[in-house]
Amino acid sequence: MRINPLLAALAATLAACAAHAQADVVRLGVSNDRSGIYSDLGGLGSEMAVRMAVEDFGGKVAGKTVEVVGADNQNKADVASALVRRWFDTQNLVAVVDGGASSAGLAAQGVAREKGGTALISGGFAGDFSGKQCSPLSTQWAPDTYALSNAVVRSVVEKGGKSWYFITTDYVFGKSLESNATHFVQQAGGKVLGSTRHPLGALDFASFLIQAQSSQAQVVGLASAGGDLVNLIKQAQEFGLGGGKQRLLTFLTFINDVRAMGLPVAQGLTFPTGFYWDADEDTRAWTRRWQQKMGVTRPPSIVQALSYVATTHYLQAAQAAGTFEGEAVNKKMRELPITTKLIKNARIRPEDGRVIMDLYLVEVKKPSESKYEGDYYRILSTVPGDQVFVSLADSECPLVKK
Repeated sequence: MRINPLLAALAATLAACAAHAQADVVRLGVSNDRSGIYSDLGGLGSEMAVRMAVEDFGGKVAGKTVEVVGADNQNKADVASALVRRWFDTQNLVAVVDGGASSAGLAAQGVAREKGGTALISGGFAGDFSGKQCSPLSTQWAPDTYALSNAVVRSVVEKGGKSWYFITTDYVFGKSLESNATHFVQQAGGKVLGSTRHPLGALDFASFLIQAQSSQAQVVGLASAGGDLVNLIKQAQEFGLGGGKQRLLTFLTFINDVRAMGLPVAQGLTFPTGFYWDADEDTRAWTRRWQQKMGVTRPPSIVQALSYVATTHYLQAAQAAGTFEGEAVNKKMRELPITTKLIKNARIRPEDGRVIMDLYLVEVKKPSESKYEGDYYRILSTVPGDQVFVSLADSECPLVKK
């Protein structure tokens, strides 16, 4: 069969044009849960936050058009790894954002490092991201389990909560949180009487709650998050936990969780957070924009806000570096100040990529105290980031020189 020279030339030209067009486009990939217990915390809301950041930056950076892709990693490490690898191989991906559950986020971070791209961890709270598995090509924006437990444990022990029992989600986030909280309990003079672990996405927590109740611990620490935490607290109240001699303590509680529980159930819970939509006029203004884009009335989570913050800082660094190359842009990210007003007193620690920020200690309001949709928290105090995040001296990051 003879090939028409004109058709062959046309095909070659079209292929060259397509390759050139592809070279002029870079993509940010949002890998997170879209169908499970964390879908409301990140999901499409996190992808929308990334799109807002790109839009606010004008859609072009360092001579490249920036586009956003997103998909469901199902909270599974193997799915996240395959998804992010495919994006790097076929979509001209330069950065992965959010990460979803810590196990899936760590897998995505690993692929990004292998491919020379960037990981912006806004959805992974395990300390491993900037600890044991830290990378020069990643930054951890989500407050980690060390800071979350450090912010609350000491004061609880000092006020009489000496004996503890943990109910923990059985994957890297929960294990990391229990380990960190145990350290601070013991450091403050308390004692851990035991713990039990539940599978991710469990429906029946009766056996775990009975064990906690039988321990007679003064404090039952719930090292879980998202839908698991909501169901745990609801079922705990059915068992009479938290209303008498035993106190329920949470470490990572999302505003979505409070909304799902309802104020009659959640009232009185005290925990740390790095973002609250109603903290000031800047957070309220951004929230209104996000809600309009999403077509919802619910407030955004800390993950969704941090996806916007991380993406904005990344684009600023890429513009300043004049490239999306992983090493160069991450070096610049560590040099530039974080300009956002959505989180307070934030900076990236160059040695391990840990984002240090102030945390609010908040208490969930009573139903009678809430005046409008999303008016859930009373800010009790602001805890300086340097007081709660792990110091370089105690960091487990292998990049940190002791």
